[in-house]
Amino acid sequence: MLEIFKDEKLALVSAGVLAFSPWHVQYSRAGFEVTLLLFLLVLGLYFFFRGLKEGRLLWLSTFLLALTPWAYSTAKLFTPLLLIFLFFLWRRQIFSLSKKYLVWAALALLIVGAPVAYSTVFGGGSQRFGYISIFTDPTIRPEVGVARERDARMRGETGTGLNPTIVDKLFHNKFTLWGSVILKNYFESFSTEFLFNKGDLNLRHSIGVGQFYKVEAIALLLGIIFFATRFKDKKIKFLILFWILVGIVPAAITRDGGRHATRLILILPPLVFLISYGLVGTVNFLKGQYKLLFISFYLLLFSLGFISYQHNYWVHYPWESERWWHAGFKESFEAVKEAEKDYDRVIISMAGEPAWIFFAGWSEYPPDKWHQGYPFESTYLDGFGGLSYIDKYYFGALDEKGVSIYDLPKYITTRDLYLAVAKEVSWNLIMEPERTPAGLELIKAIAYPSGEPAFYLFTGTGK
Repeated sequence: MLEIFKDEKLALVSAGVLAFSPWHVQYSRAGFEVTLLLFLLVLGLYFFFRGLKEGRLLWLSTFLLALTPWAYSTAKLFTPLLLIFLFFLWRRQIFSLSKKYLVWAALALLIVGAPVAYSTVFGGGSQRFGYISIFTDPTIRPEVGVARERDARMRGETGTGLNPTIVDKLFHNKFTLWGSVILKNYFESFSTEFLFNKGDLNLRHSIGVGQFYKVEAIALLLGIIFFATRFKDKKIKFLILFWILVGIVPAAITRDGGRHATRLILILPPLVFLISYGLVGTVNFLKGQYKLLFISFYLLLFSLGFISYQHNYWVHYPWESERWWHAGFKESFEAVKEAEKDYDRVIISMAGEPAWIFFAGWSEYPPDKWHQGYPFESTYLDGFGGLSYIDKYYFGALDEKGVSIYDLPKYITTRDLYLAVAKEVSWNLIMEPERTPAGLELIKAIAYPSGEPAFYLFTGTGK
């Protein structure tokens, strides 16, 4: 910030706004890979502007920016567009540099960026995008069909196998539906509901509040006004505008991307800048007691927002998000590890969700043996159907054909452990352990932070 705007006060305020931002706090504390993306992106831009003055540093910019797609997939679309934009806008300064420095920069970009570009175009690097993209959404075709049928019904047509007219096809096709979804996502990303009220609905990405504090809406509005009317450097204006408008695109073309804070985190830096610019601009504009009044009033509202956020984060959020963060797996596999020496077989239920990665991490299973055994072999066990296994650890769930936890004693012995998901049992065995199904011994009940049951560790009694 200081390198671009030459304003130390603005740089310090921006750092503070970012550090306290709920958006940034959520992702940095959890160690999401997108925080690395932001670091590489901002540092890459820093060295770009340094490189325009000191050509020998330009290669650091292309090197860092080329690393961004390795950090998170949204950069696969955004970073190439950003590089083209930077080149177009600052081409004169770039070509005025020594050819040696330009070659260094090009080589750094090619060496680091070529592998991920090749993987994305020709390899499996685009597999994840194919899964979340609106262009592969299987609901699109049925939605088009329903819309065309509705048009036909409105014309009074009856029966089945209705033929759509040209007008029906013109208004209802995959292209118009794609466009509608993209625009919905795009404008939803600018909504006050996302930015200041509810944020991302995924409780791993947000605690259910806005991505920014509500008082920052005032600063953002002031920042937009001051930046549009007072800031003189048109190239930087275009850069900020480009950053926001294009930074949303990778999220807008994905399913439910309009409020997906992870995919939208690319726009966090320019929004932080505009909020900071609004604060600094207002303080510089006001004089005397009005300046003091504004600072005091803003800090009061900001402090109230921050305290409320911290209260929700530390008191309510651990309970509200316990299932989103897979609470209970750590304690469950620690219990398995402690008890397993006395058993020949450990069966791990996947009635809730796939448990492989949690087992590998929390049981401290040797990584070399894990990779040697992957992909796991399959087998069949009565009562369970098909399971995957490695060593004595079996992953699956009770057979869907009417087999329940109350039938389990028929299929496990006193030499077996079964880690059950709590929903497989009708009762709360933490509160009422005496309701343990006949023929099973409850070794341990594992609770969520809220006290609700998460997992049960059983063995057979042989009775």
